[in-house]
Amino acid sequence: MTKFFEHETSSIVDTSIIWLHGLGASGRDLGGIVNSLKLKEEAKVRYIFPDAPKIPVTINSNQIMRAWYDITGMELTDRQDISGIYKSEKLISELIHSEFERGISYSNIFLAGFSQGCAMALFTGIKFPERLAGIIALSGYLPLVDVFKRETFKTNLKTPIFFGHGDLDEVVKPEWGKSSCSFLKQLGYLSYWNNYEIDHSICSEEINDISSFINRYLT
Repeated sequence: MTKFFEHETSSIVDTSIIWLHGLGASGRDLGGIVNSLKLKEEAKVRYIFPDAPKIPVTINSNQIMRAWYDITGMELTDRQDISGIYKSEKLISELIHSEFERGISYSNIFLAGFSQGCAMALFTGIKFPERLAGIIALSGYLPLVDVFKRETFKTNLKTPIFFGHGDLDEVVKPEWGKSSCSFLKQLGYLSYWNNYEIDHSICSEEINDISSFINRYLT
């Protein structure tokens, strides 16, 4: 992991929420979400916002930018960067383990992501070998679906997954997110679909639903 910044709501923390940004962004771009979430007064949360590595991105004329993996096709689901996805999975998993070493139970760790960060939150969270508190998947999709067709990762089978997606999204098509949600439901995962009249962004209604989701599964 290159670097990350964090915010704590209490001097004593019992829950961590790791937020993964989208292509070309940084962890700080999601920092504003802290003040927007309406969590229980007794919530003792550490928010963590890691930065993805800087790599050349094929679809953007090989410009070097923060990305969890390369995008080589015109469609996000074309010619997926298998090695890049697995490298980022390893980085994110190490961050989750690090939170455990800091005293946070795995079952009190949420993994959240927007766009490309959503793809990594789903891929990493579902495959993670310990039970997590929940996965928040915003404006993204599940990459490398064939991996999950070959094997069911049962540890997080009952981990709740919040899907949020804009009906007007032209960057990550709503049907990709909805298809991922339906696919995981068919495999037995607790996947919940939520759609909004927005583009590739996050709205206040969605923030309120995310708040309710986190509050419901805070232990």
